[in-house]
Amino acid sequence: MKRLSVIILCFVLATACGRKDKGFKPDRLLTEQEMITIMTDVQVIEADINYQKQQERERDPNDTTPVVPKDYLKMSRFYYDQLFEHYGITDSIFSQNMQYYTERPEVLERIMDSVMQRLLKAANEPRQ
Repeated sequence: MKRLSVIILCFVLATACGRKDKGFKPDRLLTEQEMITIMTDVQVIEADINYQKQQERERDPNDTTPVVPKDYLKMSRFYYDQLFEHYGITDSIFSQNMQYYTERPEVLERIMDSVMQRLLKAANEPRQ
């Protein structure tokens, strides 16, 4: 969650300091519902990576089992490649849409609120 907030903040700052053309449209504009679905998956990816990093940091120092350090950058790239393939988009389309919605903060806030609601609902559902 923290990492996504940083990513969104970077997009906001980049667009605030750069392009002033509010007429910018991505090559393929994703709907709000598509962005909600994709951003929900982005949150899950980021949570998984952060969880794995935390597990590595909290490893028992007395545990002598050899551990191969994970390449989190490579892992992240793999997850995102899978995500983009699943939704039939590219990283460029995703970035353009993030820029588009970042220039429309009221819409981005609505999207992120919906993402949080989906995540909270999923967290509260009983596991089978």
